[in-house]
Amino acid sequence: MKFNIKGLNVNVSEKMRQRIEKKLGKLEKLFDEDVTVNVTLSTQKDLRTIEVTVPIRGGLLRAEESTDDFYTTLDTVQALIERQLRRHKTKLMDRTKCSETFESMFGIDDDDIYDEEVIKIEKVKKFDFKPMDPEEACLQMDLLGHSFFVFKDAETNETCVVYKRKNGTYGLITPED
Repeated sequence: MKFNIKGLNVNVSEKMRQRIEKKLGKLEKLFDEDVTVNVTLSTQKDLRTIEVTVPIRGGLLRAEESTDDFYTTLDTVQALIERQLRRHKTKLMDRTKCSETFESMFGIDDDDIYDEEVIKIEKVKKFDFKPMDPEEACLQMDLLGHSFFVFKDAETNETCVVYKRKNGTYGLITPED
């Protein structure tokens, strides 16, 4: 397991690097292959934020948490990544109905598969996409009171998503070319 640790608006001390490697290193047993864990520490006013991304076959595990203390935040982020990995494992097991595939990918026993809740889709909505620009999509999202909005970009004719970020700004998700 390799670590890529960087700080935004904060200097990452050697003690903090060791703490991150020790805490997230516990997850190494859940991965069979050599993975790179990207950790970004940032600070904004009184909030200490840690963002962790782990690329895996078939997806990306990502967790971001903010508290007033980096050590508390690190504990929470580690638990979130572990939970996401277990969910991903459950999803793969349901899809393939074969534990050998997952074990070969991650090297995890079958005992821990069903300890998380099953994802249940409760409601399905269908709607027509109206071509619009991202700014108009943000206005529509705010009018509806939603935290995200799916739309068709008027310029590229691609399906895109705008979303409201925790800090009050907006984000745009577009497909790769």
